[in-house]
Amino acid sequence: MRYSATHKLETREKLLQSSALSAKKAGFSTVGVDGLMKAIGLSGAAFYSHFSSKDELFTAIVERELAQSLERLGGEGAQDRERLERCLKHYLSMAHVEQPEVGCALPALGAEIARSGVEVREQAQLWICRLQESWARILGSDSLAWSILSQCVGALVVARMLSTLDIQRTVLKSSHEQISRQLAEPR
Repeated sequence: MRYSATHKLETREKLLQSSALSAKKAGFSTVGVDGLMKAIGLSGAAFYSHFSSKDELFTAIVERELAQSLERLGGEGAQDRERLERCLKHYLSMAHVEQPEVGCALPALGAEIARSGVEVREQAQLWICRLQESWARILGSDSLAWSILSQCVGALVVARMLSTLDIQRTVLKSSHEQISRQLAEPR
C-alpha cells in the first residue's frame, strides 16, 4: 500500500504530539514504544521508521515543547512586558497545575530531562536560554529573567506535589505576588 508523500511527516507529527501529551501527563519513561505507537493507532515496529530510539523521540519532544513555550512566552522588548505579565499570571494558575499535559514541559518533564543524556539536556538548555534571553530583553535584566523563570517552574512543581487545593493556591498566589513585586521594582 502506497502512502502520500506527506504521510510520514503527518505520522511523525501525530507521534510527537501524542507522546508529548502522554509524557507531560504520566512521564516519558513510563510508556514503552508499543504504547506510544498504539496511542496513534500504529504498531510498535512502525516507530523505527520515524525515530532511531526512544531517546531520539524524547529529544524531539523537548525541542518541540520548549520551542512552543518560547513562542507563547517570548518577546522582544518593553512592548511585550504586559503580555509577559499576563502569561505569567496564567502560568501560575490552578488550570496549569491540574492539566500538565497541555502546559509547559519544564515542570512536567524537568526531572526526566535532568536524568537524560547530554543530547536531551543540550536541547533543553538551548531553548531555556532562548526563553531567558527573550525575557531579559523584555525585563532589562538577565538575573531577573533567570529568577522569574526558575520561580515559575519551581512554583508549579511544588504546587503539583501538594495534595490540598488551598495550599496549592497559596503557593501559586505567593509566587505570583513575589514576581509582581520584582517586576514593579525600578531597573
